[in-house]
Amino acid sequence: MRIYNTKSHRRLRAFLRDRSGVSALEFALILPLMIALYLGCVEIGNGLSAQFKTTLAARTVADLASQYTTINNATMTNILGASSAVMTPFSSANAVVIVSEVTTDDKGNATITWSDALHGTARQAGSSVTLPANVGGPSVSLLWGEVTFPYNPQIGYVITGTINIYQDMYFYPRLNSSVNRVP
Repeated sequence: MRIYNTKSHRRLRAFLRDRSGVSALEFALILPLMIALYLGCVEIGNGLSAQFKTTLAARTVADLASQYTTINNATMTNILGASSAVMTPFSSANAVVIVSEVTTDDKGNATITWSDALHGTARQAGSSVTLPANVGGPSVSLLWGEVTFPYNPQIGYVITGTINIYQDMYFYPRLNSSVNRVP
């Protein structure tokens, strides 16, 4: 025959039946996961916004360059500078923006005719490039806008580091078969 301490036995059974603190305990266990999920969604949203802004900047510089028959240094400075306005609210201080004219020969081989860059190195005139399969053709000129944006996540920088987002865009010249680049 066992002898139970009835007072402590009653307290133990009362503790096991008590459910008033379970919700607080569950919330305390789930809270870190909820915060991580929320911050992760914010970070993904910011990253997608940076990618969208990078695409828009590449499109803008190629589109602006395609609207000229001749581009001089002052005009090119304005075209490259337009990328800063498009990248807002992100800082474009480290974004590399390149605008180039690509010309293909009668066999479809593409070479750089001229190129200008902001915060980076322009492509070498005369160098060959490979165009995507659905872009170009024989004996055409294209304006090629490229933007590389080093995105630094606000929260996940320790985990991921800097993420380089690269986007490019091709436009045909609108007013002429090619765009002349003069000093």
